[in-house]
Amino acid sequence: MAELLFETYGVPSVAFGVDAAFSYKYNQQRGICQKDGLAICPGFTTTHVIPFVDGEPVNRGCCRTNIGGYHVTDNLKQLLSLKYPHHMARFTWEKIEDLKMEHCYIAPDYALEARLFQKGSKEAEDKTSCWQLPWVPPPIEEPPSEEEIARKAAIKERQGQRLREMAEAKRSSRINELENQLHGLEFLLQQLAQVEEEEISSFLSKTGYVSKQEIESTLTKVSQSLRKAKGESKVEQAENEEKADTSTSDKYPLINVPDNMLTPEQLKEKKRQIFLKTTTEGRQRAKQKRFEEELEREKKTREDEERRLENPELYLEQMRTKYKELYEKVEQRKRLKINGGHANGNSSGGVGRGERLNAAQRERMRLLTTAAFDRGKGEDNFGAKDEDWQLYKLMSKDNDDDDDGADEDEAELARVCSRLQAIDPTFVPKPEPTPSQAATTEVPRVRPLTKEDFQVVLGVERFRCPEILFHPNLVGIDQAGLDEMTGASIRRLASKNEALEDRLTSSIFMTGGCSLFPGINERLEAGIRMLRPCGSPIKVARALDPVLDAWRGASAYAANLQFQQQTFSRVDYYEKGEDWLRRYQLRYTL
Repeated sequence: MAELLFETYGVPSVAFGVDAAFSYKYNQQRGICQKDGLAICPGFTTTHVIPFVDGEPVNRGCCRTNIGGYHVTDNLKQLLSLKYPHHMARFTWEKIEDLKMEHCYIAPDYALEARLFQKGSKEAEDKTSCWQLPWVPPPIEEPPSEEEIARKAAIKERQGQRLREMAEAKRSSRINELENQLHGLEFLLQQLAQVEEEEISSFLSKTGYVSKQEIESTLTKVSQSLRKAKGESKVEQAENEEKADTSTSDKYPLINVPDNMLTPEQLKEKKRQIFLKTTTEGRQRAKQKRFEEELEREKKTREDEERRLENPELYLEQMRTKYKELYEKVEQRKRLKINGGHANGNSSGGVGRGERLNAAQRERMRLLTTAAFDRGKGEDNFGAKDEDWQLYKLMSKDNDDDDDGADEDEAELARVCSRLQAIDPTFVPKPEPTPSQAATTEVPRVRPLTKEDFQVVLGVERFRCPEILFHPNLVGIDQAGLDEMTGASIRRLASKNEALEDRLTSSIFMTGGCSLFPGINERLEAGIRMLRPCGSPIKVARALDPVLDAWRGASAYAANLQFQQQTFSRVDYYEKGEDWLRRYQLRYTL
């Protein structure tokens, strides 16, 4: 520092002093403290305790800890950020500094104060502060008037009418297109019937079809599409399809012909026709089954609607109860598939094969292991008795009945769920759980933000943050607090003079920004009293202006005529060197 000042900037002379000492001397002149005393300065990043004897600081008795106002502010910022993560952008350093100086205080007894807030008493509520963030209430939407409702209904009706007209026009166009296609296919079949056998292949090549069967199949599909477009009922469609099937029964003429009457090519064609007929019949059976199931569902829907119209409230309650039972049944089956109900006692989360087996499978496993164990005992005589073969029958039985009806239950659950959604606007279906979830969680509902959501409440943070001045271990700093530093500073003095120690403790001077916390003088006095002998005089005083008194003291010191005698000049620097500056000590009494 001296090299930079003298050689770079050409400063004629410098004087180095301690801010706490300047503040102490400034307040000593105004009767706040005595010549003998202790100056305690909790600064921004460090805290110093300096003993004064005859108005001069005693360097060997000084103490320092790396804790200060910066750590208090940072701790408060972290606590509020964890408590209100959605308002972190508003917790700027300057705002946290203002909150600290405005709301924080030193608790007389930290443990007692913490228990007070933990119980949530009336006194704790009175000590709680609130910082209201800017908040604008959302606009209140007024209900629409009857004229507005009627106007919207008319607009909706016109839109619906226009959509219906468009759908009808599209349907008519589709019907005309299908009818033209149907007439074309029928005309093509008529022409094909008049063509000779030798010219069929050349005729079909011009039409784009491969065979007569393909034309007939296309004709059937177009007929079905046309009936569907015209809005025929499913019963009529089924009857028409049956007629079409009976009319096309002559598509497989080689099936009933004996093999000895057919050529090799005809035998191949017969096999192909048998395969096609079997496939077609299978599809028809499946289609008939789906049709019957659809009719059954429609019948059940009509019955449900009749019961709903008879007693809507009772019907809704029954449907809710049925949905709950089916949902629990399906979920229970899923849980059993996943972990088998923790059959082997393993509930730690890892699922083994034994937990995934149902009762019948576990019984078969037991029989197998029993047979293997008996076989290894000695001579293998399994099967010598008739009852031994009963074991194979037991192991070969398919007793896995747990999954029977699973698909039916899930289908019924889906039907009941869709029915409830149609008749009950307040019904919310339960979400599908993942295999790792033991139970379903409710769907979170977003609520509008209120004024309370923009309030930052300062409760225990008011005294918890400045408490680190007395207990730095709260933020992970293993050092002494203010009261312990005071006792350590007194013990460092060489002379064990009780009268001097009493004079020091009777003039304890507090300066620095952190000394502005309410209650710090009383707390420091109580802490020092526990370290000193009974009856020792203890008095703690605060600077007139803890923030600016250091500057005022240094300004008054520099204005004194004898100030030049305490400076370290540029000539001294070049003559004695920089090392001599280390032995330089400023005298604060002029």
